[in-house]
Amino acid sequence: MNATALSLVLVAAVVHAAWNLAAKRVSSGGTQFVWLYYTVGAVLLLPVTVVLLVVADDRPQWSWLLAAVGTSLLHIVYGVVLQRGYRVGDLSVVYPVARGTGPLLSVLAAVLVLGERPGPLGLLGAFLVVAGVLVISTGRTADDPRAVQAGILYGLLTGAVIAGYTLWDAHSVTGIGVPPVVYFGLGSILQSVLLVPGALADRAELARVWREQRREVFLVAVLSPIAYILVLFALTMAPVSLVAPARELSIVLGGLAAWLVLGEHNAVRRLAGSVIVLSGIAAIAAA
Repeated sequence: MNATALSLVLVAAVVHAAWNLAAKRVSSGGTQFVWLYYTVGAVLLLPVTVVLLVVADDRPQWSWLLAAVGTSLLHIVYGVVLQRGYRVGDLSVVYPVARGTGPLLSVLAAVLVLGERPGPLGLLGAFLVVAGVLVISTGRTADDPRAVQAGILYGLLTGAVIAGYTLWDAHSVTGIGVPPVVYFGLGSILQSVLLVPGALADRAELARVWREQRREVFLVAVLSPIAYILVLFALTMAPVSLVAPARELSIVLGGLAAWLVLGEHNAVRRLAGSVIVLSGIAAIAAA
């Protein structure tokens, strides 16, 4: 795998784990929280997006806007489903299952639909990443088994959406040629606009989340765009079948944070799964 692409993906994984930890701290808020961090992120990115559109070597195309509409819809579903999962389940269940299902489906689609050929070592790495995720996220006990089941369900749903937007975004920045920062900036604006009705449906809750969780709103609004823009740049340099699994270093960091910061259990299983994930990422790096 291209060294620059791998470096971008690994930095993105660290940032991604950080914003998910911040999001987990929001025990309620749902759509209101998602809309707030989308909106703050869009406002922060707007000046950069405008400047890049003006100075871009390629003339802006209508296809860029259509691509942004597609990613905005997929990311809205992702944000709402993920936040709902965090409300009903543990970070150490929802996050690993989502991040494991996403690359598994992405790799399958990249091979079967896009015709990518990552090679035996790349496929082995992808398999190890998914296996490590399963080790981290399964076989755990809990006081409320229904919460674990709900966490797994929402993790699977989130993973399916991750696979969808990963493939769509890869096509947008490579096939259509939308500049990554412009692509994410346009998508952020559209996400904010499309979520307005849902956010304003409960204005009291919106005001409460802004008043009590403003710090988390700003953290996610800043860190989430940084993490994904780095991934978009990586997708212009390396195939989806390698980039998608390599992103899952964030599972290791998220699992460790759930243990060390949030006090969630099963440290041995979490560490064993982390070693397997890291082995898979090493195989992808050598592919």
